[in-house]
Amino acid sequence: MPPTPHPTLRRTLGLRSVVLFGLAYLTPLIVLGIFGVVAETTAGAAPSAYALALVAMLFTALSYGRMAAAYPVAGSAYTYVRRTVDARAGFLVGWAVLLDYFFLPMVIWLIGGSYLAAQFPGVPVPVWIVAFVVLTTGLNLAGIKVADRANSLLMIFQILVLGFFVLLAAGHLISGSGPGALFELTPFTGQGASLSTVAAGAAIAAYSFLGFDAVTTLTEETVEPRRTIPRAILLVALIGGGIFVVVSYVTQLVHPGGAFADSSAAASEIARTIGGSLFGAVFLAGLVVAQFTSGLAAQASTTRLLYAMGRDAVLPRRIFGYLHPRLRTPVFSILLTGLVGLIAVRMDVATSTSFINFGAFTAFVFVNVAVIAHYVRERRAGRRLGVLAYAVAPAIGAVIDLYLLTQLDGHAITLGLVWLAAGAVYLAYLTRLFRVPPPELDFTEQQAAPVSSG
Repeated sequence: MPPTPHPTLRRTLGLRSVVLFGLAYLTPLIVLGIFGVVAETTAGAAPSAYALALVAMLFTALSYGRMAAAYPVAGSAYTYVRRTVDARAGFLVGWAVLLDYFFLPMVIWLIGGSYLAAQFPGVPVPVWIVAFVVLTTGLNLAGIKVADRANSLLMIFQILVLGFFVLLAAGHLISGSGPGALFELTPFTGQGASLSTVAAGAAIAAYSFLGFDAVTTLTEETVEPRRTIPRAILLVALIGGGIFVVVSYVTQLVHPGGAFADSSAAASEIARTIGGSLFGAVFLAGLVVAQFTSGLAAQASTTRLLYAMGRDAVLPRRIFGYLHPRLRTPVFSILLTGLVGLIAVRMDVATSTSFINFGAFTAFVFVNVAVIAHYVRERRAGRRLGVLAYAVAPAIGAVIDLYLLTQLDGHAITLGLVWLAAGAVYLAYLTRLFRVPPPELDFTEQQAAPVSSG
């Protein structure tokens, strides 16, 4: 009998499906989750911070699109840099992104805990964080696929909550109950805002955009990926950025300036101001549900990456490549991400989002560099590419991303550099002092699938 062929992924996703996946991954409601922190950092110019972040993301989104068309496989920044620049540089970019993955669940749980603590002041934030960590870790240990199944429903709920929020805020201003008119420039200029404060706010606001590049993971399941994926990446960034700018604008109109009793939970108080206690409760429920589901998916994604790295011996195989024989889940990786999440007990939202953005901005810079390296390689091979699209635009994107990287919290930059140094030491160990190529991650679905059995 002929051998049974390995299962392959089916190309069934069109542009609409891929864009919806990217928007669901973005979690549009997060713009209100960190609004207070961004407004406080920018001295009341949150929309300007989101607009600047959107410009940076559009340049980077174009670069991701170019790379997705040139290399229509999974692996995203790690793969693009490895294929165009150098295998060792690709490893370090993947290592930097791992910092992003490690801290993402922590930030999600911290934001959810901050809002619940503001609603129930008798219960401290650490109690809520521990509850989030224990519940999501337990579900992921069991292999539950709740996040995947809830994506579409959650997107509808988030859009409805955001829509009602904008309408109620507009009505609040039109009726004269608010501090100003519906159309003003004040939300963009702030109260004492400057380029440095807006840039610092944009460095935090970029957290809301994380995930626009996630659609590259669907490359092998997308119809005409060389055409569909680049368009989807750009659309997700544009639509998400448009939502963030509009929502932060009307929210900043309702609450001018950047002074809050609790910046980590500012939007919840604003929701009660424009819609009363009932909408305040609905808003809180929407945000907490979004944070819980997002945290569940983020922890699952993190452990999937750790499992892939353990399976391919990039990380110690006995620990990270281990699957529980009955649950078929990477228990050690799940428990480790849960423990990392407990660090949120001693952190604030601004600092923790900066940790996330260090890894993200590092990846963004190098994806732009990868496009330029691809341009140089193609030119040497006699194939001509547009200099504006493949050299000038990615160079601008890299400069903007690098500038925003320098505007992150000082603790985040220090930790990020220490993390990269540790990655360089580990790379030297893996490559026998750089004498052999680093191991390559295999992102094929059939090997990653056993992580969760649902």
